Amino acid sequence: MPQANIRTFRYPEDLIGVLELWGNAGPGVHVGRSDSPEEIQKKLARDPDLFLVAELDGRLVGTVLGGFDGRRGMVYHLAVAVEERRQGLGEALMQAVEARLRSMGCLRYYLLVTQDNESAIKFYEQRGHECLPLHIFAKDLD
Repeated sequence: MPQANIRTFRYPEDLIGVLELWGNAGPGVHVGRSDSPEEIQKKLARDPDLFLVAELDGRLVGTVLGGFDGRRGMVYHLAVAVEERRQGLGEALMQAVEARLRSMGCLRYYLLVTQDNESAIKFYEQRGHECLPLHIFAKDLD
């Protein structure tokens, strides 16, 4: 397999490809209001170095979106193109975002996985993540 180039997301040139990747990722990635161009720009203003893409032969084949608030990290939208899965791209993206989080002083990060996304659960468990017995609460502010 050719080596994918993992790099920082570039706005606006990567936006359409990333949105298509997320939209085709299957049930694990939920594209919503937070993924609009305006919201992506707000994210990039906060920590642009934590939005990564994997590029192979000039096309976007993977993405991961990290966040760090100064205390804890979050990881969102790990996605790999269906035809490129099971070749180590997800692992490479996670290693890259973890390295960047670590360099910012992040000691722990969280990520959300839907209960029916068995392949993602297995992936994260194999990487040493633990499933926490928590309830997730959310509230829309508009």
